[in-house]
Amino acid sequence: MGARVALGSLLWFCVVARCVSGFYLPGLAPVSFCEPAKEGEGIAVPDCKSTIELFVNRLDSVESVLPYEYTAFDLCAVEAEKRPSENLGQVLFGERIEPSPYKFTFKKSEKCKLVCNKKYNTNLPTDKTYMDFLKKGMLLNYQHHWIVDNMPVTWCYDVEEGQKFCNPGFPIGCYVTEGGQPKDACVVNSEFNEKDTFYIFNHVDITLHYHMVETGELGARLVAAKMEPKSYKHTNADTPDCSGGPMFISNKYSGDIKIPYTYSIEFVEDKKIRWASRWDYILESMPHTNIQWFSIMNSLVIVLFLSGMVAMIMLKTLHKDIARYNQMDSVEDAQEEFGWKLVHGDVFRPPRKGMLLSVFLGSGTQIFIMTFVTLFFACLGFLSPANRGALMTCAVVLWVLLGAPAGYVAARFYKSFGGEKWKTNVLLTAFLCPGVVFADFFLMNLILWGEGSSAAMPFGTLVAILALWFCISVPLTFVGAYFGFKRTGIEHPVRTNQIPRQIPEQSFYTKPLPGIVMGGILPFGCIFIQLFFILNSIWSHQMYYMFGFLFLVFIILVITCSEATVLLCYFHLCAEDYHWQWRSFLTSGFTAIYFLVYAIHYFLSKLQITGLASTILYFGYTMIMALIFFLFTGTIGFFACFWFVTKIYSVVKVD
Repeated sequence: MGARVALGSLLWFCVVARCVSGFYLPGLAPVSFCEPAKEGEGIAVPDCKSTIELFVNRLDSVESVLPYEYTAFDLCAVEAEKRPSENLGQVLFGERIEPSPYKFTFKKSEKCKLVCNKKYNTNLPTDKTYMDFLKKGMLLNYQHHWIVDNMPVTWCYDVEEGQKFCNPGFPIGCYVTEGGQPKDACVVNSEFNEKDTFYIFNHVDITLHYHMVETGELGARLVAAKMEPKSYKHTNADTPDCSGGPMFISNKYSGDIKIPYTYSIEFVEDKKIRWASRWDYILESMPHTNIQWFSIMNSLVIVLFLSGMVAMIMLKTLHKDIARYNQMDSVEDAQEEFGWKLVHGDVFRPPRKGMLLSVFLGSGTQIFIMTFVTLFFACLGFLSPANRGALMTCAVVLWVLLGAPAGYVAARFYKSFGGEKWKTNVLLTAFLCPGVVFADFFLMNLILWGEGSSAAMPFGTLVAILALWFCISVPLTFVGAYFGFKRTGIEHPVRTNQIPRQIPEQSFYTKPLPGIVMGGILPFGCIFIQLFFILNSIWSHQMYYMFGFLFLVFIILVITCSEATVLLCYFHLCAEDYHWQWRSFLTSGFTAIYFLVYAIHYFLSKLQITGLASTILYFGYTMIMALIFFLFTGTIGFFACFWFVTKIYSVVKVD
């Protein structure tokens, strides 16, 4: 990890220049490869590898939320070698990187080399279980994810309009239905035409592209890894020749089945691609940039509209109000007051359920700072796709370390609300929202355990997360709360009357619910296009790398939530309704409800997820995201409104 950060700090200026276009750092120092030394000759290049290892990751599917380890499908595996260690983010996302029997020698081409033979007798229960699981993987279009030199091995193929798409995964196989309809990858070969039959991709043609370092002293560096999956029956499984028809397994067949796994590899020199930009061919094949710019323009239009409205209120209406209120000298004039000045004696009255609101504000502050810092580092390239699991690891570590601001904010506002149960406040801040998230996550983990998925978090990792929570986050929350309660309460610009003012009958538009519902529309309008790409990266296993765009959308979301809440807050104060605290939190927090509705729409219209377990997992994890988003946006709305109310009542003269 330290090496990655060191490399990032050396090249940070390159990243800033291209942050918005999604530039990132590869995340590891380059590895040099060279041909093996001949007998009688010394090693020509020091620190230069001749053996290229291929690693395999977990297999996943767009039709299931459940990823599985590579070994679960009884594919060619190697037993003795030690697997690479995974960081917390990789474990949370179910990544399980393992060594494989695929090993290549630099610049040594191979043709139809046998990796292993897998034999099954479907009359034996164990073999039948393995075969049924393999068939299930092909039916649900489970995808391999191979890694060479920390790069995904990609399958590049033509899509519409002459575009080429490079998929960082390839399927185990495919299925032709009983009606003769080819599913998924079976459409690529006209020979895949037997009804009710599985076709397995048991051969891969791998092409490794390399770039020779100009100095001639450091060997070569790999700049691309491409492959094409194929299916061969092979004339002789023990001495394969990559001939014969495709390797198929009839769904109704029972008896002995023999599947030989083979590969061919060739090396191609590429003088155009540099090591630093070797991921570009994958990222450029994803036609998202134009849509991203449309998303930014759409968001900016909403922000400009809201900014215009707020500016009009601040500079024109509010300025006139303040000038008029400050010119009232006589008692008769004061009795004829109207609008927001009338409620000056009640506007800072403590809200109902102030304990819960202060706890939400503490947790929301924690999430806001965590999100800002994580996106900032991601924008600078430290959390690139090559740095696997770094994004989630960074977010979790930041959340743990930000317990102090959460405790401080919760304590400070609870004290200003007149609360005295400080022990309860501290405990709720430390345990309520994190506890709800952990309980949901634990239930989802139980389902993953039951399904045998690689995404199931090991017991040791669960204990480690609990230790981070209880041993670091909770004590820091207590420390923050101590300083929050130690400070004097927040001083308000006006005194609060002893007797609450009666709120007049409100029109439909100034009632709480319509205002809250309307308040979430504009912030959601800023993010819904970006939301599509984020959900795609999570559920459709697509690579997300445009953190520059995401950071801009984050800033726009903060501005939009603030302005929409301030706007509605002003209208409600003018209608002499002074219950603004909860309303400001819920107004921008209602964006999370629109997020939830969009997630349901995405599930029904975009995903092909089947099975009860996958459906429960999807909505379980979506509820966690919705809660985090609710606290995040609600806190932004409250602080914006708190600043606005404090500002306007501090500039009017109150007798």
